[in-house]
Amino acid sequence: MPALSVRNLTMTFIERNLFTDVSFDIENNDKVGFIGANGVGKTTLFKILNGEISPTSGTVTFEKNTRVGYMEQHACNNPRIDVYNELLSVFDYLADMEKEISAVTNDIDNKNGDLNELVERQTHLIESFENLGGLTYKSRTRSALLGLGFKESDFTMPVGSLSGGQRSKLCLAKLLLSQSNMLLLDEPTNHLDIGSVNWLEGFLRDFKGAMIIISHDRYFLDKVTNKTIELEHNRTMCYKGAYSEFIEKKKAYNESLKNKYENDIKEIKRIEGIVEQQKRWGREHNFITAASKQKEADRIKAQLVTPDSELETMHMHFEPKCESGNDVLICRGLAKSFGEKHLFKNVDMHIRKGERVFILGANGCGKTTLFKILTGKLPQDSGEYDYGANVQVGYFDQMQQNLDLSKTAIDEVWDTFPNMTQTEIRSAMASFLFKGEEVFKPLSKMSGGERARISLLKLMLKGGNFLLLDEPTNHLDSSSREELENTLKEYGGTLLIISHDRYFINKLADRVLVMSPDGVTEYLGNYDYYLERTKSEIGENKTEKVAINKEKPQNDYFLQKQRQSEERKRKTRLNKAEAEIERLDDEIEKTQALLSSEEVVADYEKLIELTNKLDQLRQEQEEQYLIWEELSE
Repeated sequence: MPALSVRNLTMTFIERNLFTDVSFDIENNDKVGFIGANGVGKTTLFKILNGEISPTSGTVTFEKNTRVGYMEQHACNNPRIDVYNELLSVFDYLADMEKEISAVTNDIDNKNGDLNELVERQTHLIESFENLGGLTYKSRTRSALLGLGFKESDFTMPVGSLSGGQRSKLCLAKLLLSQSNMLLLDEPTNHLDIGSVNWLEGFLRDFKGAMIIISHDRYFLDKVTNKTIELEHNRTMCYKGAYSEFIEKKKAYNESLKNKYENDIKEIKRIEGIVEQQKRWGREHNFITAASKQKEADRIKAQLVTPDSELETMHMHFEPKCESGNDVLICRGLAKSFGEKHLFKNVDMHIRKGERVFILGANGCGKTTLFKILTGKLPQDSGEYDYGANVQVGYFDQMQQNLDLSKTAIDEVWDTFPNMTQTEIRSAMASFLFKGEEVFKPLSKMSGGERARISLLKLMLKGGNFLLLDEPTNHLDSSSREELENTLKEYGGTLLIISHDRYFINKLADRVLVMSPDGVTEYLGNYDYYLERTKSEIGENKTEKVAINKEKPQNDYFLQKQRQSEERKRKTRLNKAEAEIERLDDEIEKTQALLSSEEVVADYEKLIELTNKLDQLRQEQEEQYLIWEELSE
């Protein structure tokens, strides 16, 4: 029996039918990528599988030994417990066994009871403890925390002080270390940097059990999965193989279906032509032939499979309005700190016309801050940068702070490009899948993916020849990511991109720049080339690093004290930044109210003064948000 059997699952809401008669099986060692466009019902299906909601009809059957694990099971509900012990709580059953072993050992030492029975009990407990992984559970706890991006100094942090991203990572760690033998993972790579994703890939490849993974990270799916289920046109299709193999198989299947459909239509027309001809001849044997041929045509019609219409995707085209000079951007010794937190120094870059350059680095290393400096939103502490002749910068902000959430979609675009006609605006919005009444949807009620599409649309209409893109594939589904890739391949300008999307990097990168606190390191190739080079460098330096570690033994006690001190300082600065953001919010709100008053509108000098003040307040708030962002990661 399969570990999971889904039969004829249908989910209908008042406004629409989400999916119909979905059926599939998951075997014990299946590692399944569950894919589909945003909004087709993938997460809803997960909620049905974990029992959170009930389907309209259909059945979900688990094999009796299947232990299902999902993130919501492992919420961190005690804000006072520290990170390490919260994760260690997954192994409470092993801790209880340790206590029981200790108690039995104590009874043996003190001769409390029948010695043979006690020794037999001790032997049984120790054997069970070892078989369940009791000798390694503490090291596995540390490994999971470090692998998912927690620092040693984070281990003693109370769960209540974690950011949303850190808490999600901790819940993921609890799920991975649980006793589940079937994992339901919904976008598990969210909040993880590339190093943490690499660790997660290794863990899942070695996992003994089944898993279903919802993810838009195509590189991740290729590394981990061996089967793909796609939810499209309200139903599922199953394919053997990971994402890239699925794409090829789906393409071949659709092409075969299309060819068969076209050939069947031709055959039906040919046979119906014969039927008409036989009827015109009008003899008895002609009518017999016509009836026989009509049955043949009806049989083909009954078996005719009409290919699904292709799902609508974005259609974008980035075209520079003018050509830049050969030298697009030169940075010399850029450095930035926020108070005591040093982000980076010695950042040197030379970007040339037509290049596609990607910036990589751990979360919190300052990649977004660098882009804020290059777009004039933040000052650098030292160093300089220069743009070349005729460079026109276009900037995609992953936080979407360039959008006014009080506006509708069409107003946001039209206010930015007031010289365009309504027809031109609506045509452009339609190419980004905003049609009909959707153009009047408030930005505040839009999903992250919809806001990302609005930002990309504005970027396209601007027509810059040097695009700074900060995580442009975040919130986009797989088909939208592929459309963006294809568009940027044809783009005639220059690209500088921050991304964790390794599939995206492999498709586009001419070279990779890896940021660290001490500057950038260049790799002349795509992500796979960078990975190969770093593995080689690690091998070359391994002996040297071991020697250095032997020469410099570290005192764990003083290191722990130092980390705790650093953590207290981080929390203090984080609280200060949050308080300052709230204060600036109030100031901005008051200033905006004053700007709207009749008295100020009639006073030109007062209007200019308050406008300048508002700009200054927003600049200060931008800096505080960046400080908060860096401290929260």
